[in-house]
Amino acid sequence: MSLFPSMSRIFIAAALIAGTVVFLDPGVAFASDRVCQGTIGSETVDGNVIVPRGAECTLNGTTIEGNVLIRPRARVEMIDVYVDGNVQGAGRNVIVRGHSVIGGDVQVENGRRVIVQRSQVGGNIQLFENRGLSQVRNNTVGGDVQLFSNPGGFSVWYNHIDGNLQCKRNGLPRQGDGNIVQGDKEDQCSNR
Repeated sequence: MSLFPSMSRIFIAAALIAGTVVFLDPGVAFASDRVCQGTIGSETVDGNVIVPRGAECTLNGTTIEGNVLIRPRARVEMIDVYVDGNVQGAGRNVIVRGHSVIGGDVQVENGRRVIVQRSQVGGNIQLFENRGLSQVRNNTVGGDVQLFSNPGGFSVWYNHIDGNLQCKRNGLPRQGDGNIVQGDKEDQCSNR
């Protein structure tokens, strides 16, 4: 006989003391991921949205209680979306626009064209080694904006950034102005 009762017995006992009826089924998933190959409209996804390799996905007015995970060569466009977590991946085209709200970070690496426009990002925007032009325009960003080693260049205009604006080793064209940065403007973005 164990000196310590199992956690499920403790949980059930606590629920009974509180007067709550609890049904536990360990085989039931509380959040479900959703694969996007096409369009997901104005609905709520309880888990993550996964965009498979080479797929095309449009999220239009979608609420996502997890993350958006983008596989290589995928194309995704997010319009007026709400994402509790992060937008992460290596997509061929990744576009976030239309007053979208991202609770965490937007991180795109080794993709092609990336646009984050007229949106609110609670964490950081990090665009690394993307071959096409990386654009960050008219956003409110709670953390840093970091554009590193993007051979296609970058465009950074009219953002309100609570952290730093850091741009290093990006190709041409370098464009941008009108950014309000609470932290530091560094390297290629020192005068943006």
